[in-house]
Amino acid sequence: MTLDKLDDADHPTYTIGQAADLLGVRQAFLRSLDTASLLSPQRSDGGHRRYSRRQLERAIRIRVLFDEGHTLAATARIVELEDALAAARAQIVALEEQIRVRDDEPAH
Repeated sequence: MTLDKLDDADHPTYTIGQAADLLGVRQAFLRSLDTASLLSPQRSDGGHRRYSRRQLERAIRIRVLFDEGHTLAATARIVELEDALAAARAQIVALEEQIRVRDDEPAH
């Protein structure tokens, strides 16, 4: 038996009921995020939604945006742009590391 999944933020650990309880929302809210393609939980063999910690964090962010009065369309766009920004930042870090490694190599 391995405990690797405990540290995996993407492992689909939580049922919809557990996720709703943890977030303090109704299950219908989580279902609506799935329907709107704002959150795509994995499905168990029986077809039940299973949420990861990363998805719960995303659901919290979406809930905050809704509570701030943003529409569904605006929320979707904000989350999309935040995801793109995070990906760009990760790419910058990777490129900076490549430059550092290249600069550390001895000249021929």
